[in-house]
Amino acid sequence: MTRNPRTKALGVVAVGGTAAVVALEYAHVWRRGRAPIPVPSASVDDVLAASAEAAAETVEVAVQGYRSGSVRENALFNLLVSFSATFGLTRLSTHAIHRRGGGPAGPFRNLRIRSTHIHHFVPGIALAFLSGTAAILSPGERLDPWLAIPFGAGAALTLDESALLLQLEDVYWTEEGVVSVQITLTAIALLAAGAVAARALRRGEREVLGEGVPSAT
Repeated sequence: MTRNPRTKALGVVAVGGTAAVVALEYAHVWRRGRAPIPVPSASVDDVLAASAEAAAETVEVAVQGYRSGSVRENALFNLLVSFSATFGLTRLSTHAIHRRGGGPAGPFRNLRIRSTHIHHFVPGIALAFLSGTAAILSPGERLDPWLAIPFGAGAALTLDESALLLQLEDVYWTEEGVVSVQITLTAIALLAAGAVAARALRRGEREVLGEGVPSAT
């Protein structure tokens, strides 16, 4: 992994921002929802029971917000989450393989056909092309939220090796690997996913907790 402090800072901001969205929504639902707010004299069991109830209600809010969203909004959310999750998993797996000198790390291993190393941008391009073509050919928009998942995964696999595609040589583990650009794209995806999620959560709160919740703008 890169030692560039800017890259690490971008990663911290991206993950921290997403965690903050989740934590704020959890606190908001606990304050307005059915779960009792603990008092200083409350026992540990009471606090744990109230926190579990608030967590369950937060999940209910998120599910309801997603279900009541438009097809395009849900497709965008699925794409962003798929992109971010695939990028993170790809980086973790390639780092684990790299630390083992190219050998397998659990279920993760380099794909080779005879003596040719198949880089992960190859299945990435295939995924993006196939899912994009399917979205264009499918009637209406009904399948778009589902097709957005493989499209986001394919885009992440491709962009993760953008340096190789730009320089036509394997610079994945060098500073020329434009890791900072890749992490920036991940940060944008995570933060954008948080913004879309916030809109869905506000809708979910109106459905689950009742009126009086400000509408998303």
